[in-house]
Amino acid sequence: MLHIYCGDGKGKTTAAMGLAIRAAGHGRKVVVAQFLKGDNSGERVILAAHPNIQCLPVPETMKFTFEMTEEEKERAWQETADSFDLAARLGREADLLVLDEACAAISTGMLSLNRVLDFLDSRPPELEVVITGRDPDPELLDRADYVTEMRKVKHPFDHGQNAREGVEW
Repeated sequence: MLHIYCGDGKGKTTAAMGLAIRAAGHGRKVVVAQFLKGDNSGERVILAAHPNIQCLPVPETMKFTFEMTEEEKERAWQETADSFDLAARLGREADLLVLDEACAAISTGMLSLNRVLDFLDSRPPELEVVITGRDPDPELLDRADYVTEMRKVKHPFDHGQNAREGVEW
């Protein structure tokens, strides 16, 4: 089935990684691809240590797309496309594939919606897929079996608090 964790609230990646841990704990093979993120997220350390979870490589650092030069955007576009292709290939042999921040990669133009839809339409029927991020495309929502929206009610960022290591990343 296809799961989408979306919305402007905190917890989308956390929910996806929780499902990855649950699946791996039951002996299932998990592939995790993260888009538009660097390698400094705490969840990567613990997930990569589990023998049933394969975390795909990410750049050491990643800027927000609005901070990137055109050259950096081009490099990020290619890295994102390559990462998705690897995730799709490895995902065909897995039980669970997590595409973290794929919605953002699609909405910023770093990842082709058609590429993702083609994969979803041709994936093995037993492959569970999780997609996270803000503003999922309506075509993704139409294909989803689960859609969970995290809604921000209150967040310290609104009052100038920067993201904190171990909590937000």
